[in-house]
Amino acid sequence: MTTVLIVDDQTLQRLGFRMLLEAEPDMTVVDEATNGSEAVRKAAELRPDVVLMDVRMPGMDGIEATRRIVESGGRSRVLVLTTFDLDEYAYDALRAGASGFFLKDARPEELVVGIRAVAAGDAVISPGVTRKLIDTFTSRRAGPAPGHELRLADLTDREREVLTAMAGGANNTEIAERLHLAESTVKSHVSRILAKIGARDRVQAVIFAYDVGLVRPA
Repeated sequence: MTTVLIVDDQTLQRLGFRMLLEAEPDMTVVDEATNGSEAVRKAAELRPDVVLMDVRMPGMDGIEATRRIVESGGRSRVLVLTTFDLDEYAYDALRAGASGFFLKDARPEELVVGIRAVAAGDAVISPGVTRKLIDTFTSRRAGPAPGHELRLADLTDREREVLTAMAGGANNTEIAERLHLAESTVKSHVSRILAKIGARDRVQAVIFAYDVGLVRPA
């Protein structure tokens, strides 16, 4: 059973998300929060699999709440919701450690699939909206973070190929076909890449790839 904490300052939005998620046999909403501070506290208390996080809220916003939840080292992963596909706040949310994001006007079935993916330890990356956001985000970066080049040097040539394909929005099946590998081998490569570069999930790995210049914004 996937447990979800809904964070949004609008009552109708929370109600809509709750009705959607509780209609799924494998999901349950453990609680709701109306601002970032409440979200951080309830995430620590309830340890949900996924925190469905709004960005713009009074008081502590969703970005700072995401950062605190991720830095706590808890099991909860954050899926950010935003109104606009290039909402400037979403760039900072990815940097803060969010495992992906969705637009609030996404189709219900897309959101459900996204929550399941994040709960399973993956990240919501698509070659469409998310790719555009990451491209724009990384084009504004100040430069690689300290230690990034050393982590890149730890990767084998094959691992660099896999990371480059991930940064292009390819899933494991597509990477396997492109590099003529078994899908299980790709999964092993992805796990080793995440461990070597210190990335929590694929979203963070993609940002790393852009930061070190392995790939460049379109």
